[in-house]
Amino acid sequence: METVDILLTGGMVLTMNGVMDRYADGAVAIRNDSIVAVGPTATIQADYRAKEIIDCRGQLVMPGLVNAHTHMPMTLLRAMADDLRLDVWLMGYMMPTEREFVNEKFCRLGTELSCAEMIKGGTTLLADMYYYESEVAATIAGAGLRAICSQTVLKFPAPDADSYEDSLAYTREFVQEWKGHSLIVPSVAPHAPYTCTDEILQACAAIAIDYGVPLHTHILETRQEADDSWREFEKKVVNRVADLGVFEAKTIAAHCVHVDTEQIMLLKQHGVAVAHNPTSNLKLASGIAPVKEMLERGIKLAVGTDGAASNNDLDMFEEMRLAAMLVKGATFDPVVLPAKDALLMATRWGAEALGLGEITGSLEPGKRADLVILRRDPLHNVPHFERDPHSVYSQVVYAAHASDVQHTMVNGQWLMRDRELLTLDEDRIRSEASGMARQIDQFLIEREDNVLNKLVAIGGVHQEESFEIQVKARIEDDSLIRDLLEHSLVSVVRHNHYRQYDTYFLFSDEQQGRVRYREDDFIDEHGQLISARTRLTYTIPDKAAEFDEAVLLSHSRFIAPADRPLRFYREYFQANRECEIQKDRLRWHILYKGVLFYLNYDRIMVPETDARFIEIKSRTWSKGDAEYKAALTTEMLTDILGIPSDARVRLEYVDLCPYSP
Repeated sequence: METVDILLTGGMVLTMNGVMDRYADGAVAIRNDSIVAVGPTATIQADYRAKEIIDCRGQLVMPGLVNAHTHMPMTLLRAMADDLRLDVWLMGYMMPTEREFVNEKFCRLGTELSCAEMIKGGTTLLADMYYYESEVAATIAGAGLRAICSQTVLKFPAPDADSYEDSLAYTREFVQEWKGHSLIVPSVAPHAPYTCTDEILQACAAIAIDYGVPLHTHILETRQEADDSWREFEKKVVNRVADLGVFEAKTIAAHCVHVDTEQIMLLKQHGVAVAHNPTSNLKLASGIAPVKEMLERGIKLAVGTDGAASNNDLDMFEEMRLAAMLVKGATFDPVVLPAKDALLMATRWGAEALGLGEITGSLEPGKRADLVILRRDPLHNVPHFERDPHSVYSQVVYAAHASDVQHTMVNGQWLMRDRELLTLDEDRIRSEASGMARQIDQFLIEREDNVLNKLVAIGGVHQEESFEIQVKARIEDDSLIRDLLEHSLVSVVRHNHYRQYDTYFLFSDEQQGRVRYREDDFIDEHGQLISARTRLTYTIPDKAAEFDEAVLLSHSRFIAPADRPLRFYREYFQANRECEIQKDRLRWHILYKGVLFYLNYDRIMVPETDARFIEIKSRTWSKGDAEYKAALTTEMLTDILGIPSDARVRLEYVDLCPYSP
């Protein structure tokens, strides 16, 4: 008779192995970090003696659950910003907060909180993607969980790197540090095709291939990603990534909500595993992944929670249940993903998708002892039927809760016994997480109360101070423009024709300033659109000074370019009022007495009006320079154009036109 360390006896054992063995009165023998034997209790007890025997009668013994995609530290951002579109949620709230708070300490604390939640919810293997991933890995290993830890790389600065080159260097060091660890598999994570250049995607793939580690990325979470890829590259997202050779690495693709048949076949061809995240995809209104077709075409399919900031929990029982039910509703097919297969997605199939199927994901001799023990008798899971052997899978997927997990083991070590965490201090984690939430609250409160702070917080744009003198006047005779342009003291440097579409965001506190979203359409000599650009301008309402008659000194902060759609800024700023101005603008860059001015001739199209304006502007940098340029401006208006002072207008276009509430 062999001696082992632990015998689990008398429980309902679900092995989730290749033939789906299950034992109504089963036992599992464990020695060191591995499973030695699985079978009927009588057989196992006849062959093995143990230092510790645990009576599992009335309980269910099964493999630990596999969370195939998450962002562990983001538990600290749980419920911080909900019920928003993905781009507003990510760019407007998550990334600004991350830039302010994410550091090594933040990542350790958030990961501890996630580990505690996962252990109590029966998760034993996870695939993480975040920043400071070495800190994340150390924390996960300290808690005793098994994980794929993926270091994020982006094309713009991240909390742990000023450039993608720094991210790549950190990633390489991280992989070297953790490769070969008993619990942690390091991984490379180019965040997504839309946040990475071709060069970055290929560099990440090269690291993954060189070291034989996985590559973990987001693919086609939103319809906008699909549209943008076609517009920018004239390629579908999966085709672009495949053509770059990225899938030569062992790839885990999160989401894949908007893949079509062609792209699904490419994923299958390259052996790409897909992590399905139903709760996050629904909550962010990203869509419903074509799970039925992916299953039918043999995609390696797993299930994940995504981060707690977009889920908002790490409950894999809830995720399994939703995965099984969502595809039924989406396809009107009640048998498309039975409970047994949903549980496989969260156990053996999940482990195989992450490349760890040889050591975990099922209860089999030789595999690591990664398992959980559940109560079978809570009221929400009573009674039990024995007629259908598959009913036990239904009990787990459709009725069991994370709170039913009584004991959790990874690598032969208990991480939780009788709902008590053994490797983490739950009270300390709860207290420190609450303290972090108060700091983030204060940051967001201060930001929301100041329009400029909110604008700058979006990040990824350049703030530039600008002072200019300007004068505006109504004119009736277009020939005045020609008189100025042909004057002996005026030289024309450049000429452009635009159509400008302005949306002003106006706030109840006018001293907060205004934000203008502008689209400039460039028009050629034939009246055809040749190119377009968008930009944001933040304007302080008060004028810095006034010279002569209505020659104003203005102070603006230009934030350019506006690289997100108008809808994003509308939802992000939540202005009290908006005003739309459309105009046809002819602009000349002119030199008058050797000084550069901008001459605009504007015809207002929206709101409908017959008003036409001439506007003269010039950038300035000092009071003396402003006074000199104001005098030159007056000369042009009075001496050359003969425009009387009462035709001058002190107001901006937005102040001249009615606005909608």
